[in-house]
Amino acid sequence: MAAYREADGLAGEHVTLLRAHAEAQARCSALLQAQATCIAAMEAQLIRARGATMRTTTALAWEREDRAALDAALPGLGRRVALGRQVAALQARVHDLMRTLQRRELAERPGSLGSAGGPRHAPAGLAADLEASLQEADLVICQTGCMSHGDYWRVQDHCKRTGKLCVLVDQPDGLQIVRLHRPAEVLSP
Repeated sequence: MAAYREADGLAGEHVTLLRAHAEAQARCSALLQAQATCIAAMEAQLIRARGATMRTTTALAWEREDRAALDAALPGLGRRVALGRQVAALQARVHDLMRTLQRRELAERPGSLGSAGGPRHAPAGLAADLEASLQEADLVICQTGCMSHGDYWRVQDHCKRTGKLCVLVDQPDGLQIVRLHRPAEVLSP
């Protein structure tokens, strides 16, 4: 009888092990299925990414071909663009200097209040300040709309005396019309 009991106990353990084994197989099968689904999604994503990369690479190659054709059709375009940027930067600097000088002139006009609280007269150093700031410039850009300002005439005089290139801008915001004036001769100061 002891052998039957031992056999029943072994059979029960065997059944328990078979259930545990079946559960482990089911978990492994579910994990394998989830992993296969994840791999399939990643492969699809990889294919889409490769397609996007190919589209981008192709578009970039076409743009480079178009740029090369444009450069070949318009020689010196890069230099013109660089000069246009430099002119825009110089124009912005001149505008800032002109605003600063106009503020100084307004503050120093007779009848305006100075730092001491009384009327002040424009010092002779204002023209010297303008002259000093213009000497640092490689190119002077003047707005033709500012012809009534005294600074415009001082700038023109400086350009004539020093031989600097002076650009008159009809429409300063768009730089659509630009006239270049180079003095015929450089006068000594």
